[in-house]
Amino acid sequence: MPEIIQRGFVSSDRLEFNEHNVALLKKAQKHICYLLDNGYGIDKTIEFVGNHFLFSARQRMALKRSLSSFQDIQRRKNHKLAAGYEKSTIHIDGLNTIITLEVALSNSTLLRCMDGTLRDLAGLRGTYKLIDKTDFAIELIGEKLNNMKITKTVIYLDSPVSNTGRLKSKILDILNKYDFETKVLLVPNADVVLNKLDHVVTSDGIILNTCGSWINLVYEIVDEKLPNTAFIDFTFDHI
Repeated sequence: MPEIIQRGFVSSDRLEFNEHNVALLKKAQKHICYLLDNGYGIDKTIEFVGNHFLFSARQRMALKRSLSSFQDIQRRKNHKLAAGYEKSTIHIDGLNTIITLEVALSNSTLLRCMDGTLRDLAGLRGTYKLIDKTDFAIELIGEKLNNMKITKTVIYLDSPVSNTGRLKSKILDILNKYDFETKVLLVPNADVVLNKLDHVVTSDGIILNTCGSWINLVYEIVDEKLPNTAFIDFTFDHI
């Protein structure tokens, strides 16, 4: 029986992301975006602005994962697919996608980022454990892909991460009942494979800046199937 876990839950988030602190984060967002748009690197910018606002490491992580330059946002917007999936092959960043859905199902801290994706603060650090939300997360992916009438999905899992072999078996077992073909590949680095493909599902910014096209699948799933999910919304008109 999988262990009952709130994926990505940190009790201090209630304070660090309360209404007051979220307002400060959004104030800092404007400063950071200005600097990013003028060529400053994100790490130094987060450090500089974070020191000014006395943000914690976790608050700074939220900013780093949520914010992007105008150039990057435009690139991602121009390559995002909103339709035309029928009879296509979808390439999925497996751990990235499943973990974010597990975080959503756990009611842990979730971020609606400037590029429209949902990202979490769970952190992988080379380890992954199947939890009680894993099956449901995979089912949500399967139902969505089936409704999209795709022909095939290829799901990429990082082989150096623990338990990806077990996760591969779980994915194949659950998705076997759907109308599309499912292939799960254990690869040394999923990013390297995905960053040049089309019809990619991920929220990884590096991949989104290089892949041929992408689908904002996790946000669509949460919006359609988990409408009461709470998230910190960093989206705004950045033009």
